[in-house]
Amino acid sequence: MADPSSYRPKPGQIPDSPGVYKFRDQHARVIYVGKAKSLRPRLSSYFQDLANLHPRTRTMVTTAASVEWTVVSTEVEALQLEYAWIKEFDPRFNVKYRDDKSYPSLAVTLNEEFPRVQVMRGPRRKGVRYFGPYGHAWAIRETVDLMLRVFPVRTCSAGVFKRSAQIGRPCLLGYIGKCSAPCVGRVNAEEHRALAEEFCDFMAGRTGAYIRRLETRMREASEEMEYEKAARLRDDIEALKRAMEKNAVVLTDATDADLMAVAEDELEAAVQIFHVRGGRVRGQRGWVTDKVEAVDTAGLVAHALQQLYGEESGDAVPKEVLVPVLPEDTAALNQWLTDRRGAAVSLRIPQRGDKKDLMATVARNAEHALVLHKTKRASDLTTRSRALEEIADALGLDTAPLRVECFDISHLQGDDVVASMVVFEDGLPRKSEYRRFQIKSFAGQDDVRSMHEVISRRFRRYLQEKQKTGEWDLAEAGDTPDGPDTVEVPDAPGAPGQVSVEELTPAGVVASGSVADSGRDEDGRPRRFAYPPQLVVVDGGQPQVAAAQRALDDLGIDDVAVCGLAKRLEEVWLPGEDDPVVLPRSSEGLYLLQRVRDEAHRFAIRYQRTKRAASFRAGPLDAVAGLGETRKRALLKHFGSVKRLRAATVDQLCEVPGIGRKTAETVAAALAQAAPAAPAVNTATGEIIEDDAAPTAAASERGDTA
Repeated sequence: MADPSSYRPKPGQIPDSPGVYKFRDQHARVIYVGKAKSLRPRLSSYFQDLANLHPRTRTMVTTAASVEWTVVSTEVEALQLEYAWIKEFDPRFNVKYRDDKSYPSLAVTLNEEFPRVQVMRGPRRKGVRYFGPYGHAWAIRETVDLMLRVFPVRTCSAGVFKRSAQIGRPCLLGYIGKCSAPCVGRVNAEEHRALAEEFCDFMAGRTGAYIRRLETRMREASEEMEYEKAARLRDDIEALKRAMEKNAVVLTDATDADLMAVAEDELEAAVQIFHVRGGRVRGQRGWVTDKVEAVDTAGLVAHALQQLYGEESGDAVPKEVLVPVLPEDTAALNQWLTDRRGAAVSLRIPQRGDKKDLMATVARNAEHALVLHKTKRASDLTTRSRALEEIADALGLDTAPLRVECFDISHLQGDDVVASMVVFEDGLPRKSEYRRFQIKSFAGQDDVRSMHEVISRRFRRYLQEKQKTGEWDLAEAGDTPDGPDTVEVPDAPGAPGQVSVEELTPAGVVASGSVADSGRDEDGRPRRFAYPPQLVVVDGGQPQVAAAQRALDDLGIDDVAVCGLAKRLEEVWLPGEDDPVVLPRSSEGLYLLQRVRDEAHRFAIRYQRTKRAASFRAGPLDAVAGLGETRKRALLKHFGSVKRLRAATVDQLCEVPGIGRKTAETVAAALAQAAPAAPAVNTATGEIIEDDAAPTAAASERGDTA
């Protein structure tokens, strides 16, 4: 725990200007990002008497080890930079909303030549038009099924579309009139795109004009005694009206608005958003968050607005945003929303009428979501806390291991030896921190030696990152009266054996008044091994644990605990102990260790299988130095099979575009040395597949034999 006065900026150093600031911990990880109209009073408020601070703020400032800031011109710029930094650094003390479920949306892939209508979940993609989100996927499919009668847009996957184009026959939807069948040329790309855009316009709420146009065409067809056409148009109109009726009218003035409500208690908050388009509720979504920072309802609304519209632009930002409480920086948020929409946006509290009544409905949904979330999460949060405490007690740790790293070795009879590293923080997997290794120092099967290598490589990187960020202090370096102090980085490849303490000090304050950003690589990516765990778990027993501890001892690291989990009896082994620690079978701590171990095993197996599959796919052309994938495909396409390629002369090889005489000679020599592969057998019929058969498309792509 740090004393905030140890990193408090000097008086007068903080500018009295709008800006964004970051607090970092002792490992240079960003733990909090904030913005201010004036940096000086805002930052000074963090360095008052700790007893006067909110408990969450007090925890943050005592966890931090440095603070830095960036000056901007306006509050809108501060808002944009704050959002970008929260998204980039994922600070642990910032409010971060997370979906309480993965909501499906109706998506139209306008970025494809033939747009497709489909149900999509997860992050939004560029060039795709989204509608929703909806509470259930079946609701989307029912709506789409009704609308395909009028807007027969493609809904099939890329594989089905390609197959239909190859055989010249559309799928079932094409035969029953619910697809315009662009795969077989019934409509061209421009006509199909026009259909997709009409579909999008209708879903966006522009329904009245389109229905009136269909009614006019129906009357004209009836007057001309084209009764079949008139009946078809009548049915189309009824289908569209049924699709519209699925979303009840909630605002009679055809308003486009998003309504946001917040339900909160001392620890958590839930946000509900209703998306109203054309007066109808077109989508609903909900978020929940832990109140890890001292934030009121206005702050929760501001954070929610940033997350909701941070990646949106144009019509995705509505004309009106109705909130329960106005944020303190309403003017800046209003301007930011206007910039994103490209037109005026009204951010306000509904005072009366239908909008106020609908806001009450949204608020009831938020309260229900918070109660439901707390019911689901109470046992999970309690269980994780108890598991970490049990592990700390069993292993004799001073504190609960909030960051646990687990390592596992995987191979196939000594071949393709790989290792995995998985990370659990606060008892939950942090998949962005997972890493995988190839064993480089030796060949063959030796799990103990492999574990020593992997642990050494992982923590060498940690020491190198400490060196880059200037975390070595004089106590680590050793005080000497004669000249600069030095510190040695053990066995750090590519690093000098001795480094001056003067070189290892922090970069200091830059011209703008902020400390240089030491949490990123030169190319801006986050460093991979910058943060140490409190506990290292290895998959194995005494030998693997001893190897891991020996690797840490060789590097001079003494503040990371090590244990191993043996599969046979699920025993926990500690370094230097002759007897294992046996946790009860019903122990939450044992369950967590098993989950961490199993996740490391799964991740290692997956990587090992990927490498093995790649080696199985390797063909004779892979051994030719300097021959890339493009020229491999050109050779196979020209000769049709590896057998014919092997029989070709150097002059014949030179006829292939891009293949010179020197390359042709190298290819001929490599193929002459490579033994012909054994004939393939069709497992369904027992038939031997001749090698001179044309290679498959997949094989041609990767340079395989047929």
